[in-house]
Amino acid sequence: MAATRADDELTRAGPVCSRGPRLSTRLVALTALFVVVAEILVFVPSLAHFRINRLQEAIHRAELVVTALSGSADIGRDLQNRLLGEMSASVISVRQGDMRRLVAVSETPPTRIDRIVDLDQPQAWRWSIAAITMLFDGDEETLRVLGPPNARGDVVDLVMSSTPIRAATVRFAINLAMLSAALVAVVAIVVFLVLRRMFLKPLEHMARAMARFAEDPEDPDRIIRPTPRNDEIGDAERRMAEFQSEVAGALTQKKHLADLGVAVSKINHDLRNMLAAAQLVTDRLSAIPDPTVQRFVPKLVATLDRAIGYSRAVLDYGKTGEAPPDRRLIAVRRLVEDVAEMAGLGGEGDGEAAAGETAVRLEIDVDKALEIEADSDQLFRVLLNLVRNARQALEADSDPALVRRITISGRRSGTVVTLRVSDTGPGVPARARDNLFRPFQGGVRQGGTGLGLAICAELVRAHGGTIELIGDGPGATFEITIADRVIDLTRIDRQRRSSR
Repeated sequence: MAATRADDELTRAGPVCSRGPRLSTRLVALTALFVVVAEILVFVPSLAHFRINRLQEAIHRAELVVTALSGSADIGRDLQNRLLGEMSASVISVRQGDMRRLVAVSETPPTRIDRIVDLDQPQAWRWSIAAITMLFDGDEETLRVLGPPNARGDVVDLVMSSTPIRAATVRFAINLAMLSAALVAVVAIVVFLVLRRMFLKPLEHMARAMARFAEDPEDPDRIIRPTPRNDEIGDAERRMAEFQSEVAGALTQKKHLADLGVAVSKINHDLRNMLAAAQLVTDRLSAIPDPTVQRFVPKLVATLDRAIGYSRAVLDYGKTGEAPPDRRLIAVRRLVEDVAEMAGLGGEGDGEAAAGETAVRLEIDVDKALEIEADSDQLFRVLLNLVRNARQALEADSDPALVRRITISGRRSGTVVTLRVSDTGPGVPARARDNLFRPFQGGVRQGGTGLGLAICAELVRAHGGTIELIGDGPGATFEITIADRVIDLTRIDRQRRSSR
């Protein structure tokens, strides 16, 4: 129903306003122009051919006269005048080799010849020019027409007036022009209707669909519905539908981000007040001389400090993004142990879960001497997000026979440190791989927003590093690569010179 309603609205919508002549107007003009040019290319040769046929008919009639009078010794003047008058001719002669025999001549033969036409020398372009010239020239001309040699080699030479041939040619040109005009009109209309149906109507439909989509890009019902065409128009419609779907998705994502910023701004004040109250409680706990309390209070204080920092960071993410990293040398093993303790996967880096906490086991494969140049809080957040995602994936299945293990490893190669967080869970679904690090689109588990991995990717990129999902085996393995900062020796040397 929604598709039908959208198509009806597109049909009722008016054409999109544009400047200059419409495409349909240009199409009609070009179609008519091309057909007229084609008709001209046919019209002129047809006119020349008609004129030549009339001249050949005159020569043929003259040959009949020559044949009929060839046996007569003397031809009367009346007969000559009658024969010449029917042919509009003044002289009929026969050329035999170098000899010329006069067959019939009028009482007042012409004193000059205006044009000679040799039918034995076919020159199409000259005949075409002569036909057009004769059509627009109103003066009577005297033509000398030379026929082709007959079987005996004789050539009939005919001197005649151009008036009857011109009159016949004019009538033929008028009839041909009227027929051509009718043909041009019919062909132009047919071609226009066919092209309009094949091209103009789909283009108008696409233009109206774009205008309608621009009015409300977030409405999925306004996305163009491609027709099942297999030509370029169909490809354009499908590409447009993909583009509009991406735009609608991007706008939806931005709306989610805007809603997130509004929501976080509302709860941030109250959350910080609650965390401040929790800090007061930890201050009182620190005064208790119990060794167990004294052992866990510093970690609780550090956790609360990070929570307060996270509330600010999430608010920043909803507005302008993360702050630039404050890179310092960090002991990677110690940072990983803090992540494990925060995630509830055991403490002190022993790789064993505390009793009754969880069935997930953590293994740390990081040398105690490994150091990385990074922002401690931001890298902590990246690793904590990855570990929590891995733990949730492992705890989603309650089968006691499953191996539930998370492994964090780290290696240095020259100036590059590579960290890996892998698990023995079900892995990342194929549908989530393409948008894995995009907010609101890369969620792996049901109900997830995908913000965790998006934040991880942003923080790692801020360090100039990369994060990616590697391997096709069981479970998921995320690899983080961060290089040490490059020292700009030129800038340092410039600073030293300026300080001297």
